[in-house]
Amino acid sequence: MNTRELGRNGLKVSEIGFGCMGLSFGYGPPMERSAAVKLIRDAHERGVTFFDTAEAYGPGLNEEVVGEALEPIRDEVVIATKFGFVNGVPAQGLDSRPERIRQVADEALARLRTDRIDLFYQHRVDPNVSIEDVAGTVKDLIAEGKVKHFGMSEAGIDAIRRAHAVQPVAALQSEYSMFWREPENALLPVLDELGIGFVPFAPLGKGFLTGKMSADTVFAKDDFRSTVPRFQTDALEANRALVELVTSLAAEKNATPAQVALAWLLAQRPSIVPIPGTTKLHRLEENLGAVAVELTEPDLARIRDALTAIELVGERYPASAQSLVNR
Repeated sequence: MNTRELGRNGLKVSEIGFGCMGLSFGYGPPMERSAAVKLIRDAHERGVTFFDTAEAYGPGLNEEVVGEALEPIRDEVVIATKFGFVNGVPAQGLDSRPERIRQVADEALARLRTDRIDLFYQHRVDPNVSIEDVAGTVKDLIAEGKVKHFGMSEAGIDAIRRAHAVQPVAALQSEYSMFWREPENALLPVLDELGIGFVPFAPLGKGFLTGKMSADTVFAKDDFRSTVPRFQTDALEANRALVELVTSLAAEKNATPAQVALAWLLAQRPSIVPIPGTTKLHRLEENLGAVAVELTEPDLARIRDALTAIELVGERYPASAQSLVNR
């Protein structure tokens, strides 16, 4: 697998990373620990060097799993984790006070079994703490050797610019896929201007772009998609046109819908590194196969025209989650 660079300070990662959240959090019961550890190592054996976790995924549990999995190969991988919630629990609110950032860093280092965090994201912008103070705290952690690079997640343009002026931001993480293209409106041009990499989470539209869902799909109560407007029955049915587009392209390319969706993201910019997640080895291998799918300029133009003509139904977050997005 080829590598891509996030930011302008030499942070090189595999062109597709691994989003580890779903191993422990968000999509139902946590995966059995030894199986999760094995899957992360399987990803590395297949060329993945970029692994994404967070204090909030558990809280702490996902970092522990990632730490155990990557400890034997620590110098061969890049680990990203995040701070920003009270006690690491999103429902309890935001907390990016400098003392809390330092506490999260030290606890993450212990759980990850490492002496440095390669990419330390602010998980959500905290309106009660100056973004300059946040960036300055991470800058101090970088000077101390505990952190290598600074990242932001779901941040707005003003916050990005202000933070970047204090400590260069290597990567901005946000949702981006054919199923959610809001970053194209204003965010991506600013990242290009500032030299900031982009790490799309949910690059398969939280599973929608795999083509495996229908209007009859029912999500368990411990699957966060059960609360998302875009995954209610009427929206799933209304948005079928997008699945039909991806499925049609996949048939032409002798690929799967998931591979086409990821290949489309990779083709948008060389600074984009998607982080699909899965709990299954065959899905991991399918996702990584996207690097071999070539979308030509005519293909991309056709997709662009088709996406413009499709009016998607449903918000990507319930109001409570959307309120934490700094855009």
